[in-house]
Parts: sequence; structure tokens; C-alpha cells
Amino acid sequence: MTNKKKSSSGVFKKFIIALIVIIAVSLAATGVFYYLRYFGPNVTDNEEYLYIHTGDTFDQVYQTIKDKKIVKDTTTFRWAAENMNYMSRVKPGRYHLKSGMSNRSLINMLASGNQEAITLSFHNIRLKEQFAAFVAKKLEPDSLDFIRLLDSTGFAEQYGLTTDNIYTVFLPDSYQFYWNTSPEKFFKKMYVNYEKFWTPERREKAKELNLTQPQVSILASIVDAEALHDDEMPTIAGLYLNRLNKGMKLQADPTVIFAVNDFTIKRVLNKYLIVNSPYNTYLHTGLPPGPIMMPSVNAIKAVLNYKKSDYIYMCAKEDFSGYHNFATNEADHRVNARKFQQALNERNIKR
Repeated sequence: MTNKKKSSSGVFKKFIIALIVIIAVSLAATGVFYYLRYFGPNVTDNEEYLYIHTGDTFDQVYQTIKDKKIVKDTTTFRWAAENMNYMSRVKPGRYHLKSGMSNRSLINMLASGNQEAITLSFHNIRLKEQFAAFVAKKLEPDSLDFIRLLDSTGFAEQYGLTTDNIYTVFLPDSYQFYWNTSPEKFFKKMYVNYEKFWTPERREKAKELNLTQPQVSILASIVDAEALHDDEMPTIAGLYLNRLNKGMKLQADPTVIFAVNDFTIKRVLNKYLIVNSPYNTYLHTGLPPGPIMMPSVNAIKAVLNYKKSDYIYMCAKEDFSGYHNFATNEADHRVNARKFQQALNERNIKR
């Protein structure tokens, strides 16, 4: 009887131990299962960035991840996304992927909107349309979205600007933006930088020149187009300010080229001087309504800190060094002009 009890007791103990082992193994297996689904490496090295467009749903994000093979196992990614409530927390942006990232790390990054900023560097972009195209290549919005904003009279008026001179807000430099930055937010950030640039001292200098801030930039765009060398900019700026103060037409060749819209022109002929455009400073007195290119910061500073002189004429030097011959009277200017025209003829430059 006693032996039977001991035998039954031993069997029961073995059963309990076996049950505990089974439960432990099951829990361990479940733990490994959940660990691998959450914390196991799953992101591939197929793509460096994941782009999520404004308005994208989870299904669209999932399809992109699937199509571009961003993760090894899409099933575990979707399972983790559901359990982490990512479906309702989709945020647009440009997200930097690292090979071997887990589902948990990837989803936390996407759900928090922790995207990587883009560095945008630009200078001397001639036209507003070209600038919009350049920005659109780096950011989500289409170039037409930027152009529509910059061509909106109502929007420009909010900042005391016009659709012609609004381009003066963009100062060449390096900036950081998120990929999904809207045109409105892009402009506002640029305007904040523009306001910082225009310190009280610079505003006072513009006032002394009897020019508005946009007008300083418009004149700077002409100076920049004329000057191949920065050290000549203050002299050129002083010359044009002399002409403005005397009520003379600026007669700046770069404005004619802008009006003709042919930037391959190397020799401004008489037929170009009669092109009817508010940007043609051979026809119209004063500054054109907008910049003829994005002026450099150096050109703007050159206008504000112009070199005083009696010069009212300038002509490119005949040695094609990029410098100019300056004159205080028309007779001397004609001599300089003939030298340059002869040099053009010798090089067979007809237009």
C-alpha cells in the first residue's frame, strides 16, 4: 500500500515537473516570438530613406515598404504596427533607415515623426521659376506649388511685397528644412532669416540711400550680374547710385538680357535696347520692378557700403579680365566702349 502511494506520488511529481517545463518552454518560446517580432533586426539595406507623403494612410506606407523591400518580413512589421497603434499615427516625412533596425525602432521613429532634416544650399539662381524647381527637387511640394505662392498677390501683400520683388526675400546660404515642409512654411522660415539679415544698421543705410529693402536687393542683383569680381562691386554700386540720384536711366546691359530672356547673349545689340519691358533700363528710368537674379549677400552689402565716386559710365575692359573701365563723362566712355567693341570684333563675337 505504501509502495503504491509512493509510486503515485512520484508520477504526480514528474507530471508537475513536466508541466512546469512545458509552460517554461512555452513562455520562453512566446518571449522569443515577441522579441523577434518587436526587437529582432528586420530593416534591409535596400533603401536609405523612407518617404511618407502628406496625407498617406498606413496602407499606403505599408505598400511602399513592401514594394521597396524595406523590411525582410512585412508580416511581422504589420503585426507590430497594429500592436503599437501606428495605424492612426502616420506622419509624413523623410526618414533615415538603418540596416538591421527592428520593427519597434522603425515604428517608433515613424510614429514620432522623427525625420532627418535636409540641408538646402543655394546661390545665384537666376529666375524665380528656376528657384522653385530647385527647391521642389529637394522637398515634397511640387514646383508649381511654390510658384503659385510666389505669384500670389494676396500672399505677397501680407509681407509688404509684390509678386515682382518677393524673390528678394531669398538670401543665398545653407538652410535646414524637413522634406515635407509646405511652401508657406518654407517662405516663413526664409522671411525670418531675411528679417534677421536686415539689422537696424542696414535698414538705416538703405534709408540713407532713399531705397527700400527690396530696392537695395534689386540694385544688388544688377551689380551682381555686372561684376565678375567681388572687389569691384562697391564701385559699380556707387556708379548706379549716381545715375539714380541724377535721374539718369541705368542703362544696365544685364537688365536688357533679362528682358529679352536670352541669357546666351554676350553682346547687347541695338535691337535689344528697344525691347518693351519694365526691366529694360535703357527704356525706363529707375530700378526695374524686381531683381534680375538672386543677388549674393556680398552684392547687397556692396550697395549698402558703396564706394563714392563721380563715375556714371562703365564698360567691360578689352582684356576680358572681367573688370571694367569707368568714366565720369561720355567722351571718355566712348573711347572705352570702342576698345571693347574692337576686342569683340577681333574675337568674332557677334551676339
